[in-house]
Amino acid sequence: MQQDKLTVPAIVEMKRKGEKITSLTAYDALFAKLLDQAGVDVILVGDSCAMVFQGEETTLPFTMEEAIYHSRVVRRGVQRALLVADMPFMSYQVSTAEAMHNAGLFFKKALVDAVKIEGGRREVETIAKIVAAGMPVMGHLGLTPQSIRAFGTYSVQARSEAAANDLLLDAQALQDAGVFAVVLEKIPEALAKKVTEALDIPTIGIGAGVHCDGQVLVAHDALGLFTDFKPKFVRRYAELAETVVAAVQNYCRDVKAATFPSSDESYR
Repeated sequence: MQQDKLTVPAIVEMKRKGEKITSLTAYDALFAKLLDQAGVDVILVGDSCAMVFQGEETTLPFTMEEAIYHSRVVRRGVQRALLVADMPFMSYQVSTAEAMHNAGLFFKKALVDAVKIEGGRREVETIAKIVAAGMPVMGHLGLTPQSIRAFGTYSVQARSEAAANDLLLDAQALQDAGVFAVVLEKIPEALAKKVTEALDIPTIGIGAGVHCDGQVLVAHDALGLFTDFKPKFVRRYAELAETVVAAVQNYCRDVKAATFPSSDESYR
């Protein structure tokens, strides 16, 4: 039986009910369909696509054209989950007008349910305008990968008392600006708990401990397909890279031995 399509209000309501929110990334229709069938609540077309799918070293090269393309094809595989798309680096930082235009392209061309924007108080004016125009926004605080050149490393953020207080103020400002949820990436567990308890909207953690209202991972990390590195916060639920390599080796062996295709796999 097909479950009802999840909406932004339904995701917010999950926090009130105490129901944890599940989220994974997808960059193509096939993967999106599998995640959707498995019951994932939020499918994120992350700018992590640049690293996982395109082989880049950071998320920075990901373009608007690429983001819309991947969001559009993912949309075709999603029926139930809420579909959220990352707004790429420099697609919203230049001006509020440009940010609103670019956000609109996601909703118009890719039919997403929401967009995600990194940053705290510096982005609230832009976020408020986008939300006021009827386009839901998810926030993102802590380790914001688009700021990697400023951070220098992918290390844990907001460890000091001052930085923790600053992040809490950012989270409250984002809620006031109208975001429906906030991703908390790579921050201390105790701080994530404090932010989660302070907000009426859901927090989605990635490397932020168990107290968030939900969790998100890059699907290729969780499934053991992306093996270049493994962050501490990733739990591997499969080792599909090993499975794929073994299967392809078996295919190559059978072709070279002329045992594939067999007579049953050939036409008469």
